[in-house]
Amino acid sequence: MRPAVRALTVLYDADCSLCVHLRSWLLRQPQLVPLRLVPAGSAEARHRYPQLDHARTKREITVIGDRGQIYSGEAAWIVCLWALAEHRPKAHWLATPAGAPFVRVTMLAAAKYREATGAGAAGAPVGGAAEVAGAAEVVPCDDRCSVPD
Repeated sequence: MRPAVRALTVLYDADCSLCVHLRSWLLRQPQLVPLRLVPAGSAEARHRYPQLDHARTKREITVIGDRGQIYSGEAAWIVCLWALAEHRPKAHWLATPAGAPFVRVTMLAAAKYREATGAGAAGAPVGGAAEVAGAAEVVPCDDRCSVPD
């Protein structure tokens, strides 16, 4: 039986210092599932995934599984942690209703940082639809995500 996911490609915003930092952090972690990090909107990303909305991938983290699975926003953060040896148990918990508020707070903190630093596509913060069981769906951003004070 073939594993459901054997590799993941993470599309990250190479113009965002937070995203670049997280990219470096991901690469330093022991991985149970190999992660390929590709700049969102790059020629490589457009060539590999022509069907994606590449402007959207600059606004929100997007992860693609080797069998075509697409994770964005909160689900993408969770699947990145799931791929890491030391963080898989936490990822399982974050995908539950009990863990969902922690994912949301982390996403809002990242969005506030991106907004404050003008990172990404026109300063648009990360966010988006959750595609993992047990996570609430969030309305995707257009040009900007609203972040409560």
